[in-house]
Amino acid sequence: MPQVDAPEESGDAGRVRRRRRRPVDPDADGTQPASPRRRISFWLGCGLIAAGLAVLAWVAWQFWGTNWQSGRKHEEVRSSLLDGWTDGQDVVRTDFGNASAILRIPRFGKDYSVPVLEGSTDEVLAAGVGHMEDTAEPGAAGNYALAAHRVTHGEPFADFPELEPGDEVIVETRAATYTYVLDSGGEDLIIPFTQTWVLDESPANPSGGTEPPARVDGKPNDHIITLLTCSEIFHTDNRSVVFGHLVETSPTNRG
Repeated sequence: MPQVDAPEESGDAGRVRRRRRRPVDPDADGTQPASPRRRISFWLGCGLIAAGLAVLAWVAWQFWGTNWQSGRKHEEVRSSLLDGWTDGQDVVRTDFGNASAILRIPRFGKDYSVPVLEGSTDEVLAAGVGHMEDTAEPGAAGNYALAAHRVTHGEPFADFPELEPGDEVIVETRAATYTYVLDSGGEDLIIPFTQTWVLDESPANPSGGTEPPARVDGKPNDHIITLLTCSEIFHTDNRSVVFGHLVETSPTNRG
């Protein structure tokens, strides 16, 4: 039997090569949960995004939503007021307060027509212009004072700074239409909201300067109108104020 030579064994015979295991990346395939710090950062980021969206939504509602809503309220109150006048009511009760007049200011446009409600509550000022408590009635001797928003909630006095001396302010009631002429401009007088002298029957500025009532034909005019609103677009404790005096009264023939 022929002899078969056995193969020569190398020095590496029987040696098993071992591969090094690479570290597993926990984020590579999601097989390992994220660390607590990563989870906190993730949810904190989500919370900040949600808070930012909520703030943007609030701002959008304040600047556009409330104006749209108040525009509908203005129309509803104005319509109710005209119907009530036809029925012989001087003051008409609405869902937002008692309405008594319609304010027109040609400087603000030929279509400007905003209802006047009694008082100065948030509900009243969201539905029109507010007739300040304890001030004179339209056309009467004394100080007929009106307040309204400059921004949001319909913005009846959005263009307040544009008012100039000589501008007309027309107040229509069931009995008559009263035309006032302004003696000061929209940027002439700015006061802290705590200074209530502008609502006095015969306002006198304690700091001096031009004081109402205006003089008409050389005589003091005691039939005054006062308009006031916020002095800034954003929140402020200051108020812009204008004064005017009555120049004409016209009956309306409503009976």
